[in-house]
Amino acid sequence: MTRHTALTWDHPRGYDALARAAARFNAAHPGESLVWETQPLEGFESHPIADLCSRYDLVVLDHPHIGEAIEAACLQPLDAVFPPWFLDQVARRTVGPCLASYRMAGRTWALPLDAATQVMAVQPEALTGSVPTTWADLIAYADRHGGVALCLAGPHALLTFLSIVASLGHRRFGEAGRRFIPAEEGRRAYEILRRLFTAPSRAVMEMNPIHMLEHMTEGRDIAICPLIYQYVTYCEPDQARPLDFHDAPRVAPSHRPGSILGGTGIAVTKRCRMSPALADHLQWLMSEDAQTGLVAETNGQPSAVSAWRSAAVNEGVRNFYRNTLQTMDAASIRPRFNGYIAVQAALSAHIRDCLATGRSTDDFMASIADYLVAEDEDGLVRGHAA
Repeated sequence: MTRHTALTWDHPRGYDALARAAARFNAAHPGESLVWETQPLEGFESHPIADLCSRYDLVVLDHPHIGEAIEAACLQPLDAVFPPWFLDQVARRTVGPCLASYRMAGRTWALPLDAATQVMAVQPEALTGSVPTTWADLIAYADRHGGVALCLAGPHALLTFLSIVASLGHRRFGEAGRRFIPAEEGRRAYEILRRLFTAPSRAVMEMNPIHMLEHMTEGRDIAICPLIYQYVTYCEPDQARPLDFHDAPRVAPSHRPGSILGGTGIAVTKRCRMSPALADHLQWLMSEDAQTGLVAETNGQPSAVSAWRSAAVNEGVRNFYRNTLQTMDAASIRPRFNGYIAVQAALSAHIRDCLATGRSTDDFMASIADYLVAEDEDGLVRGHAA
């Protein structure tokens, strides 16, 4: 028997649909088996991607790891695995820049299984008045009512900062000759963080998005988290106090929301011996039938735009997808150079420290002024100057 091993993350959103699909595959192919194992989401941030790829045939990853994986030569480019018509079809069907985030150095490196970006989470029972839509409205709400908390744990301090930068107009990170963090947008974004970094944010500084959303479903002390990666499971009716998700804040009603893309993709490792049955299975997972059916029905967040627009998919989840589709379409792709994950961790810790100690905007900007990126001839962004 041919055994295909695969690795994903240990949240229902990352595992349930894949496990159900694997059972379907195993029942239909008695000579092959597909087994999904799990590890915590943080494990993908801390564990070298090359080591994971040496032990599994399929690996669920997010797009900032692509540069590291290309550098380690541990993935198969998908245009060498699947026919061109299939990848073209996925491109037409995928919401926002999800597929684009897995394209680098002229190749495609993962299939966009799961779609997410930073949006606004609201506890409707704790909200006073209407949902703010601009940063000025949000600051005014926090000053008047309180109950606004930033998500700053782990990498999310930098990702929140970059989302605000994106809302201010700098939407492309990691391009040749451009600053990773531009000066004017950086100053304005840090000022917004300073205005919103009040007691509620200090109280939840160690909470990752999952813990923050769980906390919001259990109590009424936080009414709004303005930028947090969306999880459909927290607006389902079985929650004690279901949440609502809305588009990320804008500079002005006429501007696009700023957000940093999340989500995950399925990558095929160099060790994988792709069988026709496994290739067909992965193609089926990307189909509209699977995305609007199995994935949406088993705690997943489909990457097919048809699912985001579907009345049936949105009906039981408080219009989770429709209410955040504009933010998904406007989302920015993170830098993907080899070594970015370490930069993300270091800058996040630095931003938390600056906010906690009350460092001025001038001090903060001086401390990050040298963060640059450079792109070489093959399209790979490598390293930074600091």
